[in-house]
This record gives sequence, structure tokens and C-alpha cells, in this order.
Amino acid sequence: MPPQPVTSRSIRRIDPRGHRFGAGLSVVILGLGFTAGAPIVVPTVAVALGASALFGTRYSILGRPWPTVRQVLRLGPPADLESEFPPRFAQLLGTLGLGLGTILLVAGATPAGWLLAGAVAALQLVLALTGYCLGCRLYGLRWYAPRLFERLAAVSSRDAIG
Repeated sequence: MPPQPVTSRSIRRIDPRGHRFGAGLSVVILGLGFTAGAPIVVPTVAVALGASALFGTRYSILGRPWPTVRQVLRLGPPADLESEFPPRFAQLLGTLGLGLGTILLVAGATPAGWLLAGAVAALQLVLALTGYCLGCRLYGLRWYAPRLFERLAAVSSRDAIG
């Protein structure tokens, strides 16, 4: 059976505030882990981001508390909904960064591992505070400037190989 094409009706739309909430929660968890000297939080957050990236934002462990928080604070519906694809792409990038950070931590390159985890946390903090998602923008680059995206991807893969 051939894969089904993605149609506008099959694109899940999400409350962007939930994505921001999950990002903020990941920053808190990573920050507490760094402060406590508990590197186990790095792969734990990576798995949480990876589950959402692979299976959809409805499986976001970090975003799961958002509906309850929204209800407790009596917040209304969002002004706009967004496609879940850009946040999932961003979460995939975060998963890759934290995965590499985990490898560095396990390999004994503790400062480098925490630095990489800190970079992911910094991007998550920007998202949580401002709503700006760099990974989401990178996802958009593929659709708005495909030739530029392909050229950058080719350069990146050459750098990784060479």
C-alpha cells in the first residue's frame, strides 16, 4: 500500500503555548540536572523530545501538563493554532543535540557534553520566553528556499564526512 499524501486535513494543528511550556519545562529539568551534577537528565530529556518528534506532539511528555495548567489558570483558547510539523522537526534537532551530549558525557568529555546540552537548553529558553523557535524556522527553510536548504545540507554532509 503506497504512503498516503499529507493533506491539509491530515495536518495536526496545535496550541503553540503548549510547545513553549514543554520547552520551558525542559530548560528547568536540564538546569536542575546540571546544578545537581546529574547527567542522567540529558538522555531523559532527549528521549522525551524524541518521542514527540517521532510519534507526534500528542505524545509530548514535556507538553503533557499544559492542558491542566491552561485549565487551572483559566486561559482561553490560543489566538492561532500552528502545524505540528515545525515543532516536531525542532524537537528532532534537540534530540540529536542531546543525544550527542549524552555520548560526550558517557565518553568522559563532561564539559563538552554539558555545553551541548546547555546550547539546546538555551534555544529552548528562547522559545519558552519569546516564542521564537529556531528549529521551526529551519524547518521552514526547506519549504521556502529549497535550493538554499539543499546547498546547506550538502555542505554540512561534506563537512561531516571530511
